[in-house]
Amino acid sequence: MFRKTILLLILGGLLIHSLPGNSQVLEPVEWEFEKEWLAEDELLLTAKASIEHNWYLYGLEIPEGGPVPTSFNINDSEHFELIGDVWEVTEPELKHDPFFDMDLPLFSIEAWFNQKVRILSDKEFKITGFIEYMSCDDERCLPPQERPFEYVINPGSPASASKDGAENENAPLPGGTSSGISVPAGTRTIDTSEFPIESPDYEKSLWLFFFIAFAGGLAGLLTPCVFPMIPMTVSFFIQKQSGRVNSIINALIFGISVIAIYTSLGLLVSLTSVGAGFANQLTSHWLPNIIFFLLFVAFAASFFGMFEITLPSSLATKADSKAESGGYLGSFFMALTLVIVSLSCVGPIVGALLVEAASGGSGSQPVIGMLGFSLAFAIPFTLLAIFPSWLNKLPKSGGWLNTVKVVLGFIVLAFSLQFLMVVDQSYHWGILTRDVFIAIWIVLFSLLGMYLLGKIKFAHDSDLPHIGVPRLFLAIAVFSFVLYLIPGMFGAPLKAISSMLPARHTHTFNIAAMLRDAEIQGENRHAQLCEEPKYSDFLHMPHGLQGYFDLKQGLECSREQNKPLLLSFSGHGCSNCKEMEARVWSDPRVLRRLREDYIIITLYVDDRTRLSEDEWVTSEYDGRVKNTIGRKNLDYQISNFNTNSQPYYVLKDGEGNLLSQPRGYNLNIESFIDFLDSGLENYGR
Repeated sequence: MFRKTILLLILGGLLIHSLPGNSQVLEPVEWEFEKEWLAEDELLLTAKASIEHNWYLYGLEIPEGGPVPTSFNINDSEHFELIGDVWEVTEPELKHDPFFDMDLPLFSIEAWFNQKVRILSDKEFKITGFIEYMSCDDERCLPPQERPFEYVINPGSPASASKDGAENENAPLPGGTSSGISVPAGTRTIDTSEFPIESPDYEKSLWLFFFIAFAGGLAGLLTPCVFPMIPMTVSFFIQKQSGRVNSIINALIFGISVIAIYTSLGLLVSLTSVGAGFANQLTSHWLPNIIFFLLFVAFAASFFGMFEITLPSSLATKADSKAESGGYLGSFFMALTLVIVSLSCVGPIVGALLVEAASGGSGSQPVIGMLGFSLAFAIPFTLLAIFPSWLNKLPKSGGWLNTVKVVLGFIVLAFSLQFLMVVDQSYHWGILTRDVFIAIWIVLFSLLGMYLLGKIKFAHDSDLPHIGVPRLFLAIAVFSFVLYLIPGMFGAPLKAISSMLPARHTHTFNIAAMLRDAEIQGENRHAQLCEEPKYSDFLHMPHGLQGYFDLKQGLECSREQNKPLLLSFSGHGCSNCKEMEARVWSDPRVLRRLREDYIIITLYVDDRTRLSEDEWVTSEYDGRVKNTIGRKNLDYQISNFNTNSQPYYVLKDGEGNLLSQPRGYNLNIESFIDFLDSGLENYGR
């Protein structure tokens, strides 16, 4: 029973596009501000930087051609005058910086800066300004940031300390503009220090990805390329080893080698995917997506028995000959042989894991994924090599292995459409619409159900005089899924799998949308907006919502209508964005707030539409020209919010001031309503 019901794990190993994304705003430097009276008319201002482990802050004096130095910009006032310049209380360390290839003064852990001022007034006033600074770690540098400060001065009163801007009730928050998008300077700012940053649980999502990868490894064990290798591998250790201790050591080396080989593959992907724009390129560019689509179709055809996909036999032969040499090195080459032989069957699982990991926003995710996969893959081999008597309890190879292969073929073929869907939406081809996608899935899973019931037979299948109970249960699950899909042909939201389907606006026969359009027939489609939105001929919002796809246009409308803004950083290939829209935005309470209280600006970060040359911008983040809608929007997100994850939601007023802390993927409807309400409250509505 176990060997058949475990087929369900194959679904979990492949449907990994439903994983939450990781949104993380990096703020490795925190500031505290204090003041101390030195005399009746002389004051010492102190700024203290607390720096996270492995990060560093640049000093005040930086050679030409280097990074942005730390600098203090104090606004002029008739109430005081500066005595000298800012000086470093903490002595910086002179270290070689590999990013700029020069020796630079760096602060780690903490840095203190002082500035003396002479008080020229006997009335209460404020000393204001901002600190511009840049921070890096061993792998990356953040763009220059500005930290506003404010000291309230009461001449003649005892010294009072202001910590981390505690006296600054109206200090502007990070999130100004860049990327060539002009936003007027704000005249009203909001203190959002009381709001926690809403972002996904980063550690939790990594654990979830690890366990799904582990399930994928278990599924890979049941493929025809791998399962027959179990007795062969165990026989190798039985024949080659003498002594119980030596046998255990060799078995452990074999298992560790399998894990090391697969994890090295994940490490290679991790090292080559460094860079904020890599995930966007991988998930939206037509070339890698078409290649993955064709590869998955080829794997599916191979699993159906059309042909065999094998790596060059010389690789396996050479590795196998090295394994015959015996000893500890022989155990390693036996592990290498297993990996080479197994790739022809587990390739789609490994490939899907690596693609999802590389686009997940974390450099460690490919390593985590391959570690989970290889652990599940290596543990059974290792245990059976240590306890060979367990081998007799395993089921014998037979026709059921080909059944596993065919089932995997159907799932791989269905999953391949994900890559084609991303390209179709990013480039607005309009071929793989939502109803076409669902229709193909209905056909594929209906055929899978018929195959499980024995109504369809492939060339390599054994005779099936009757079906077992586990196979029947799996067929019931498949046909139930088909019945669930059918209403989607007529516009049903299919919330459980919404993240895996094309956007609902691509549906050509959506009854709900038709009824909604009939209600507003004869009215101006964009009546509640200030003007016709740019790009609305090919970009759309869910649930009939109206808004803008250009930041400048939305800001102008916000000021004209005196409404706050919701910036939604989204993507055509963003599964979590579609899931948020299907599960959270569809709630009537959320929809009412979005329709009545906010001007929505949806900024697609993966749209490939080329901008006219006068709209190109040069990035302040990486210095490159951004000439498409997606690249320009992504650069704005990275430059202003230090994250490239989607979905990402920001509330602002028409002057560009933040109204609440931004948030990412979170399916808690009540939390999203509180988020919208907090923005309205701070806006004064």
